[in-house]
Amino acid sequence: MAEKQLSAQHDLSLTEEQRRRAMLAEASQKRVKQALELQRENILSQKTTHPARRQALDAALKQIEGQLAGLE
Repeated sequence: MAEKQLSAQHDLSLTEEQRRRAMLAEASQKRVKQALELQRENILSQKTTHPARRQALDAALKQIEGQLAGLE
């Protein structure tokens, strides 16, 4: 009987540990997404008429949007 209680406590601890890890992973993913969204906003807010600079910004924007799509 004591073995069953220890096993049940271990299962509960494992479940709590899994829940904690899932919450940490979710929080980390939210931070990454938020950082990418801020980078995207920054790029969109930049105004330039120089073709090379515009091309670089467009490439960066595509890369960021690809990363954002990968998170969803």
